[in-house]
Amino acid sequence: HSERRADHGESSQEVRGKADAAQAAGLTAIICVGETAAERKAGQTLKVVGKQLTASLAKGCTAKNTVVAYEPVWAIGTGKTATSAQAQEVHAFIRNLLGDIFDEDTAQSVRIQYGGSVKPDNARELMGQADVDGALVGGASLDVRNFSEIILNSI
Repeated sequence: HSERRADHGESSQEVRGKADAAQAAGLTAIICVGETAAERKAGQTLKVVGKQLTASLAKGCTAKNTVVAYEPVWAIGTGKTATSAQAQEVHAFIRNLLGDIFDEDTAQSVRIQYGGSVKPDNARELMGQADVDGALVGGASLDVRNFSEIILNSI
C-alpha cells in the first residue's frame, strides 16, 4: 500500500523486491503508487508517482503478472477521495509512462486501479474514467452492504 512508503519508509527498491518475489511465486504483483497531501499541494503528484512507478516495477513485469494501483496517501482511510478528474489525470499519466517503458499494447493491457476511500457514492464516477480499470477497495470491503454497492455501482 502507498501509505507504507510514507508511514514505514518503504523504498521503491523494497517494493520492487516484493514484486519480484510475488512473480517468482506465480502471484500477481500489485504495485501501489501515490503522493502525500504535502506532495499534492506542492504540485509534485506526477513527479512522485512517476519516480515510484519506474523504480518499483519488477524485472519480469507484464500485463499478466502486474497491476498498478494509484493510491493517493492523503485519501487512504481518511474519507477524502481524489476527484474523478484527478484520478483520471494520474491514471492517464501512468498509462503513458508504461507505454514509454514498454510499448503501447502493454500499456493498454496493464490494469490500473484506483484506491483511496472508494465508497458506494463515488465508485461509478471513478470507475467511469477512461484509464481507471478498477478499484482497490480497503475499509469499505469490510461491510458487505457497502462493498456490494461499490460493485453494483461500478458496472
